[in-house]
Amino acid sequence: MIEEMRLHDLGVIADATLPIGRGFTAITGETGAGKTMVVTGLGLLLGQRADSGAVRSGAAQAAVEGVWIVPEDGPVAERVREAGGAVEPVGGGAAELYLGRTVSSEGRGRATVGGRTAPAGVLSDLADALVVVHGQSDQLRLKSSTAQRQALDRFGGETVTTTRERYRTAWDAWRALDAELTTLETDRDDRAAEAERLRAAIAEIEAAAPVPGEEDELSRRAERLANAEELRVAAATAHAVLSSDDEGPDVVTLLAEARRALERIADSDAALGTIGEQVADLGYRAADVAVALSGYLADLDESGPHELAAVEERRSVLAGLARTHGSVDAALDLLASGSARLMELDDDGDRIARLTADRDAAAAELDAAAEDLTAARREAAERLGAAVTEELHALALPDARLTVDVSPAAAPAGHGRDDVAILLAPHPGADPRPVSRGASGGELSRVMLAIEVVIAGVDPVPTFVFDEVDAGIGGAAAIEVGRRLARLAESSQVIAVTHLAQVAAFAGNHLTVVKGNDGSVTASSVRRLDGAEREAEMARLLSGLSDSDAALTHARELLATGRAR
Repeated sequence: MIEEMRLHDLGVIADATLPIGRGFTAITGETGAGKTMVVTGLGLLLGQRADSGAVRSGAAQAAVEGVWIVPEDGPVAERVREAGGAVEPVGGGAAELYLGRTVSSEGRGRATVGGRTAPAGVLSDLADALVVVHGQSDQLRLKSSTAQRQALDRFGGETVTTTRERYRTAWDAWRALDAELTTLETDRDDRAAEAERLRAAIAEIEAAAPVPGEEDELSRRAERLANAEELRVAAATAHAVLSSDDEGPDVVTLLAEARRALERIADSDAALGTIGEQVADLGYRAADVAVALSGYLADLDESGPHELAAVEERRSVLAGLARTHGSVDAALDLLASGSARLMELDDDGDRIARLTADRDAAAAELDAAAEDLTAARREAAERLGAAVTEELHALALPDARLTVDVSPAAAPAGHGRDDVAILLAPHPGADPRPVSRGASGGELSRVMLAIEVVIAGVDPVPTFVFDEVDAGIGGAAAIEVGRRLARLAESSQVIAVTHLAQVAAFAGNHLTVVKGNDGSVTASSVRRLDGAEREAEMARLLSGLSDSDAALTHARELLATGRAR
């Protein structure tokens, strides 16, 4: 809700603070005092286009500031934080939000949101969640078919909500099946070509039968075979040194002689016996190495040019796989996953048949849900139209009739198959027309008041502002307008600019715009009225005279009626 507004150099208002608060606030004042500047200032805070003509004559700029109470963690606070601003927690999950707007006499403007400069578009983003303005020149909250459908659905309560959720579930299921089936049918040729390519690739990989790590092993074998002669000479030389078949001494023989020499005298010195054991160990190890070299030479003798050719041929096969698939590992991955994909592609015919049957079943469920939703909406539309029509009769529109038309939409959508239009026939014989065109400017605010009163319980809005809601009425009709504004204020904050005492009497907070004249420039300020001051203002509204005894008596009667309400 709006807690407070301050206007500075806006129109004829030099400087004024409006303490608003909860419930119903009525704003009155003499003609030309600047009552409509309150609505103008509010419009600036809600992102409406800035007009330099609103700047007070002689002033450099006009400024409007507003303080709102909003949920600390709600969507409004979230949007403020996204814009770089902040809200001030005040306890109970609520927070204060400061908005500001300036307009210079040259037409330049600046907006602040939560203490930070922001584009005026951010104010527009916040507007729908903060305030709804109804006036002769303002757009209707329910101007679009979408907004009217949403309002009807909320008015319809649990019955419409449950039916719409069932429809939405059926819609999502049908859409998913239809999209999958359409993709299959549209891409059938592409999928067949993909299957052929995959089949050929799998056949190629299976024929090559690569093994993980095979490339590295083949590389090592090729290196060994390419250097076989050098390896043979090195191994033979080492073997001959360690253990030679010739009569010359070799390492194994020499170590054996050294071991025997030490063993013969080992009993005389234990230390020498230990050394003998070490020499013996070296002999055993040298013999083992000689045996290993002999085996290595035998393996080399079995390898020949034919084995090197076979290795290079295998490497060529694997290189071909790598060129085709990026790497041998990628080819192995394709082999692992390709079979499943191929089964899926080969199953397209059966899959299309299954999906077609599933989609047909989903379509039948969707049709049933759509029919139920349309029926629920039409029942709610009858109730809404009747309730609003009854309100209109009490608001000096005795012949008006409001209907809510639920008709087939041009195309089904996730919200149903219905278009919703709120229509007004202002008098018997008139064709129902969209509510924004079926009422005159003076009637429009009353029509919207009737609609808002009826749907307020199920479609709450934080703040309503009504400008000229009482245009063209008086007497009992004006009292009924006041009653309904007070009723609406039970669930929302209501601000009404009015010139009728019958309306202002029902307000819990009465503000007046006071006009002064310094000889050259008209200046106005805003004052909250209580007690005798309020009675005098009510008397002025009734008779033009604030001190008329008869008007004061009538004013007190009206205030008593309002208090009783």
